[in-house]
Amino acid sequence: MTAKWHQTNYRVPYKDTDRMGVVHHGNYINWFEMARTECMRHYGVAYSHVEERGFLLPVLGVECDYKQSATFDDCIAIYTKITDYSPIKLTFAYEARKISEENFTTTHNQIVIEPTGELITSGITKHMWVNQDFKPTRLERSAPDLYRVLEKFGEKE
Repeated sequence: MTAKWHQTNYRVPYKDTDRMGVVHHGNYINWFEMARTECMRHYGVAYSHVEERGFLLPVLGVECDYKQSATFDDCIAIYTKITDYSPIKLTFAYEARKISEENFTTTHNQIVIEPTGELITSGITKHMWVNQDFKPTRLERSAPDLYRVLEKFGEKE
């Protein structure tokens, strides 16, 4: 099964840019987090509910590959999908792409087969399921309903 991409739109605010007028490199990681949260919410797994159930999903690693710059007021679509999962770990992939004003206003919070637009940045984040004591937990045992969501919408490498 090939995972589908979840699309979250974002218009670049002035605060995200640096003195050169381009989006500061560190902001893309924030965009990934925002898009990941919305993707999970779309599939019925809101972070707040996960935490209420006693689970945390800390970041183990981040990779970000910069292709070109985004600037103030650009319309951006951040595409997110689960690319690998196990009972203990979870990996997301991201693509941030410039899209047209028309696409920005007509598409948002949707599932697509392939990302569209001009690629700005791509990346991944790796996570581990832990309990409130930060001990690794096997999700298929402790929360089988959450694990079934991963099985339904994720893909195995």
